[in-house]
This record gives sequence, structure tokens and C-alpha cells, in this order.
Amino acid sequence: MGEWRKKFALGGRLWDERQCMRYRIDLHCHSWFSADGVSRPEAMIRGARAKGLNGFALTDHDTSDGCRYLVDQGLMRMDGKPVDNFLIIPGVEVSTAEGHLLCLGVILPKLKGCPALEVVEMVHGLGGVVIPAHPYDRFRAGIRESVLETLAVDGVEVFNAATTLKRFNEAAYVYAERRKLPMTAGSDAHHAGAVGTACTIFSTEDFSVGGILGQLAFGTEMERTYLSRREAFRKTMNNWFRLRRRRSYPEKA
Repeated sequence: MGEWRKKFALGGRLWDERQCMRYRIDLHCHSWFSADGVSRPEAMIRGARAKGLNGFALTDHDTSDGCRYLVDQGLMRMDGKPVDNFLIIPGVEVSTAEGHLLCLGVILPKLKGCPALEVVEMVHGLGGVVIPAHPYDRFRAGIRESVLETLAVDGVEVFNAATTLKRFNEAAYVYAERRKLPMTAGSDAHHAGAVGTACTIFSTEDFSVGGILGQLAFGTEMERTYLSRREAFRKTMNNWFRLRRRRSYPEKA
């Protein structure tokens, strides 16, 4: 069999690379449902489409309100299928007791401050995946290596477009390589213009939340560009001052 053809066992069937499409997905995005986010979810979608993305993960800080909002607006489906050929992956950036953890493919209750191990177990129980965000960034609440060693994470964010120093991303890459963990890249966008600055590329024949996240274990490609100085400054100001209250969205009874 030539190298151009790859097959893997996937859900009891064979996956053939020739049948697959490539999808550009930003796995780390915040809307105004995060206290330091400024853009409406609809604006985030427009910004992502303008960058040629096929979708993004909405990973607001410690809340699934933005995902519930998008479902009610008909812009996201609970069955994991795309809407108008654009895919929103439900997610939360949980502020665990040990640091930030991207939880993808799930709608979660409030888990801020919970031990990372418990969060990982809950997300896996719900069928989602967990990826430590900016784990080596000493200026942000990344989960440190001593804790990472104890967690059954599904990958590592090795490129965060908003990281403080490039060497923090480089350290995450080395760690993922050592543990042979899948690698992801994300913009950590907090406004619509920054979505897609960095993204992860998935090759799959199943363009759905399950299809994209299921492909993570088989490897990804990454597009890695840092936020511009203007975008990084805007994000920092939003984070430092947080001049408004976090928006919330009521759960249905």
C-alpha cells in the first residue's frame, strides 16, 4: 500500500484518507459570554467565515451560556451537525483549581474551582475531550506539568496565539511530543477580529462535532500565527479591567 493512502480502524470501520476533507477549526474562542470577551456569538461566526474557517469551538470562561444561546438562535445543533455548512463545537474553558482546561464537545454546569482530575473525569463521562490551555504560560493560569502528569488529557494546546512569550508554546510542544499526545492550536480570541489567527486542521469524512473530535487521536495539522500587537493589547485590556459584568443566558426549565 502506497504512503499516499492511509487507513485506520474507526468505530469498527476503515477510515480512508482519500475520502476525507480538510477542515480548519479554531479550538479556543471566547464571546461576550466570557467576562473579558467583547463580541456577540453571531459576530464571532461572521469573523470566522471571513477567515475561511469551517468552524470553531466556543470555549467561554466557566459557562455554556453562549452555546445554549446559539442553539436557541438556530446557529448550533445539539446533534453535533453543522448549520449552513459551519460547525460550532460546544466547549468551556474551565478554571479548575489547578488551571485552565479546554473541555470540548460538552455542555457543562458551573465547575469553576473544581479539581482538574474531577473535571476530566466528568467530561470524559459525557463523551467530551479535554485539552490543557496554554499550560506553560507563567503569566496565565495554565495547568502545570506536575499536575498534567496525573491527568488523562486528550491533547495539548501547543500553540496559543495570545501566549505571553513564544517559549511557553515551545515548552508545550516539547511536552506533547514527550507524552505522544495530539497537538492543537487556537487563537484564544476574545473578539471577532481575532478568530482564526491560529487554528487546527482536521482531515475527516465526518463533518460533525463527533467526527472532528474523534479525529484528534489520529493527528492534526496546525496553522500558527500570533495575534498582532494591537489584538494582543486589546485582549490584555479586556482581561485586566473587565469593565462590565459577564452576560448570562437563562437555562430552560
